[in-house]
Amino acid sequence: MRPTSSPSTAPVGAADAGRPADPRRPRRFGWPRRVFSQVLLMQLLIVLGVTVLATGLFLAPLSAQLDDQAMRRALAIAETTASAELAADLTASRPSPDGPVQAEADRIRRETGAEYVVVMDRQGVRWSHTDPAQIGRTVSTDPSAALAGRDLMEIDSGTLGRSARGKVPLRDERGDIVGAVSVGIEYDSVRARLLSAIPGLLAYAGGALAVGALAAYLISRRLQRQTHDLAFSDIAALLAEREAMLHGIREGVLALDRTGSIRLLNDEAQRLLGLGPGHTGRPLEEALGAGRTTDVLAGRVTGEDLVAVRGQRVLIVNRMPTDDGGAVATLRDRTELEKLGRELDATRGLIDALRAQDHEHANRMHTLLGLLELEMYGEAVEFVTEVAGVHRATAEQVTEKVRDPLLAALLVGKATVAAERGVSLRIAPCTLLPDRLVEPRELVTVVGNLVDNAVDAAAGTPEATVEVELRAEGRTALLRVADSGPGVPADRRELVFTEGWSTKDRPAHGGRRGLGLALVRRLAERQGGTAAVAEAAAGGAEFTVALPEALTAAGSDADADSDERAPSDPPARCEPSAPAPGGAR
Repeated sequence: MRPTSSPSTAPVGAADAGRPADPRRPRRFGWPRRVFSQVLLMQLLIVLGVTVLATGLFLAPLSAQLDDQAMRRALAIAETTASAELAADLTASRPSPDGPVQAEADRIRRETGAEYVVVMDRQGVRWSHTDPAQIGRTVSTDPSAALAGRDLMEIDSGTLGRSARGKVPLRDERGDIVGAVSVGIEYDSVRARLLSAIPGLLAYAGGALAVGALAAYLISRRLQRQTHDLAFSDIAALLAEREAMLHGIREGVLALDRTGSIRLLNDEAQRLLGLGPGHTGRPLEEALGAGRTTDVLAGRVTGEDLVAVRGQRVLIVNRMPTDDGGAVATLRDRTELEKLGRELDATRGLIDALRAQDHEHANRMHTLLGLLELEMYGEAVEFVTEVAGVHRATAEQVTEKVRDPLLAALLVGKATVAAERGVSLRIAPCTLLPDRLVEPRELVTVVGNLVDNAVDAAAGTPEATVEVELRAEGRTALLRVADSGPGVPADRRELVFTEGWSTKDRPAHGGRRGLGLALVRRLAERQGGTAAVAEAAAGGAEFTVALPEALTAAGSDADADSDERAPSDPPARCEPSAPAPGGAR
């Protein structure tokens, strides 16, 4: 037969699916999951175990101490009883309930509270006993030790039950042993003393247990607040997720403790800041050095999406304080975006230059058309010849002074844009730069930033001019850009090189201002050079940049001649020169 299923064999999960829990079903108690509960339970178990152990360790020697005290008391009573007078009565009489030995022993028993006082002769025959019927009989325990002259203390059982005993020899006036004295202290009284001490001891132990439990609860509550009442498994899972997140995200994460030391660095933060795992635990200033990046990460500069420059990287930094006095900072690499923004600015400049050339070309075409309509053919030929010759001559002037094609093209384009804005861009007469730059693009970046800033500053001023000077001094490239703008106040001449500082409006493409001059200085300092600003002769600003090792060694006669003609002094102001091609009309 095919087996049939029964309700008893159905899976528990299937049977209970969708069914509310039965409140009468007993709860299963197991080991708690929360850190707070586990720590509290472990601490309570430890406190309870220590209390029980301490109580037991105290009771064990207390019982032995009470036994020792009872035996010593019995021995002291026996020694007091074993007098020479009692020995004389023993040798002068017979064992009898009415005899002098029994009377003396009974008197001592009543006065000391002993359970019994037994006096015996050398044969072990009792001469006194609590039970008169036992007088004349042999003792139930071995008296040989006492009859041999030794004192004895013991816990033993006899005719009256278990007792603490003391036995001593009985000597006459000559010191001869004539018998022995045995004194017993009821053991139930010793046990009663022990039991009477237990309630007080348990009270102290209970008080200590209560204090320990309260301390354990307070510590566990503090731990609960610090761990947000999470379970150990949750903490382990959070740690694993944290490690995966920190090393997987494309943003840098840097954590600082309350002292300003680096507590955590993920892989991206190490890449962006140029640090390594060995920098963890070191102060921020020691790891990064002084500068705006350190100030932003340390919280000395506040705000959202703060700009910082680290090496050649443009970083966006956000900092969030933590409850323990530290902070967590996130870093985003905006280098490529800023590069794209600058390329967009360059494209806009090129468009402006083309627009200006188109405007100028349209004017010339209109002039040429007018001459042709007036049938002034000779004048038209002269006009075309003059325009073409001027452009060819002025472009040749730039390339003659600036031998690098990238820089020459940059200056020609900037001159056209400057002219459209009413600014005359001039090349200083002493400009002479050979075509042996190591990294032409870096110098293009420096010249482009400085010329753009100078044109912006000079635009709108009377007789707006910008003068550019480029010279070679050995392997050092010297650059000077002066404008006729308002200039830079003396107290802000260092501030202008700070990342994020600018007086211009935010660009249309959403980029950030205040990076150009910062990058110029960083590039100069990276090559061991300098970048500074001073007052120009015309009253505006004059930026000077020195880039050591920017040129290769002279390898030709032309280069050597160029170096000989280059002045050896720092950049000096040249006499005003004619405007560059495309200058203000």
